Amino acid sequence: MLTAPFFRKGLDIMQKRMISVSAQRRKEAYFFILPAFVYILLVMGYPMVYNAVLSLKNMNVKNLKSGASVFIGFQNYAELFGNETFLLVLKNTFVFTIACLIFQFTIGFAFALFFKQNFPLSGIIRGMILISYMMPMAVTGLLGKNIFMNDGLVNNLLKRIGIIGPEWLTNTTSSLPAVIIMNCWVGIPFNMLLLISGLTSISNDVYESAMIDGANWGQRFFLITLPLMKSAIFAVLMLGFIYTFRAFDLMYIMTKGGPLNSTDVLGTYSYMFSFTQFQFSKGAATAMVLFACLFVVGMFYLHLLGKEEE
Repeated sequence: MLTAPFFRKGLDIMQKRMISVSAQRRKEAYFFILPAFVYILLVMGYPMVYNAVLSLKNMNVKNLKSGASVFIGFQNYAELFGNETFLLVLKNTFVFTIACLIFQFTIGFAFALFFKQNFPLSGIIRGMILISYMMPMAVTGLLGKNIFMNDGLVNNLLKRIGIIGPEWLTNTTSSLPAVIIMNCWVGIPFNMLLLISGLTSISNDVYESAMIDGANWGQRFFLITLPLMKSAIFAVLMLGFIYTFRAFDLMYIMTKGGPLNSTDVLGTYSYMFSFTQFQFSKGAATAMVLFACLFVVGMFYLHLLGKEEE
């Protein structure tokens, strides 16, 4: 009869010790997380909050030094969405992002499937393809500007087969496709690298079993490869959307947003407001629209991850 209470008391003591140890480890974890949290708060949080507050004012080059800017609420946003040029820029941003995602992902996936096979010189060829990804975007922009000049490489190649090429960077219909091509040239190796890592995580035993059962290439691809790579594909598309949607340097170097805003995106448009026209509040409002779009996409991605885990 005495052993049962004694046993319960021992269990209570052990549970209390485990709880205290767990609490101690939690405190230690918070201690290690704190420096990174403070750094993110200062480097990212404060500028973001300051930019959001700035977008609700009328700060420009006239009242910057005096600090006499007035709080005007959402007037900057109303003026932006009532401006046809801003709507064109917003459309350009989505067209540029979606087009780049489609071509980058499709070609990158094809390259990943191809270079997953073991054949001579596969590593060397794969390394050569990665050169475009390792180059600075400023160099890529200058290279694209030279390639798509009126007498550049692309028009010279088209001339040899009897086609008169357009004035790529000075034509409103061909300037955005030229920038998309150069961005895809950079993004394809990035997609290939991430997708190859996803492909190598799939065991060859699964494919061998499917081949024994008589599955052809298409059945193995659509019923094995794609389902098992769902998380990797979501991650690649999400990262690609973020990197492409906030593009700035490639457009600015190749076209500076022209001609007639045909290659302007939210990044270049915000830069134009802030550092060309010195309308800092409208530039901040444009940047907040960019942030809001990326925030919605990020929340959607987290929602998909949550559903997949469930």
